[in-house]
Amino acid sequence: MIDSIQQFFTYLSNSEAILRNGGLLLMMVIIFAETGLFVGFFLPGDYLLFLSGLFSGTGAFPIHLYVLLPCIMLAAFLGNTAGYLTGRYFGHRLFKKDDSLIFKKKYLERTRAFYEKRGNSMVLVARFLPIIRTFAPILAGAIDMPFKKFSLLNLAGAVLWVGLLIPVGYYLGSSHPGIIHYVHYFIIGFIVITAIPLVWAWLSGKGKKDPGNKK
Repeated sequence: MIDSIQQFFTYLSNSEAILRNGGLLLMMVIIFAETGLFVGFFLPGDYLLFLSGLFSGTGAFPIHLYVLLPCIMLAAFLGNTAGYLTGRYFGHRLFKKDDSLIFKKKYLERTRAFYEKRGNSMVLVARFLPIIRTFAPILAGAIDMPFKKFSLLNLAGAVLWVGLLIPVGYYLGSSHPGIIHYVHYFIIGFIVITAIPLVWAWLSGKGKKDPGNKK
């Protein structure tokens, strides 16, 4: 049973397997979950978008760019909307929820701190930050951000995020088909790049000391 669960999560983290076997529908489901359901924070977002464009450009993923873009933008928009509604109606309960294997309260607190620093622009900026991307719409709903304002920021964020990563991947794939053999390097690069802001924020927060605690 445990082995089956591990294999399932390994499959979900394997972008190439998702694109080759699951196709566009599974990709939409994953982007929807990763951008709005608090259990989806571990799913591949950034590099799944990039690789879908890359594989589409090389022909390995038989979905045209003009079909791929609107479908994934829709999934990203609906995912954030679902997260907002979850936060709007259940947000206060989430902050009182105990930690579990999947849910960690520190993820919500990290997103709250980022929100307090960035304000409304967080809905846009968070699109490019793993983990925070998942919890940002939930927190926006929990603090009662006006739905109209959130929806406009949500739409803009979905267009920017998807409209940047997929076309870049598509261009590289169509211009340099052989690049498909070096996919693992891109995945490592995305993990490192997207982790930098989170590590920086963690180190900055750790470096701050409460003056009242000084001896």
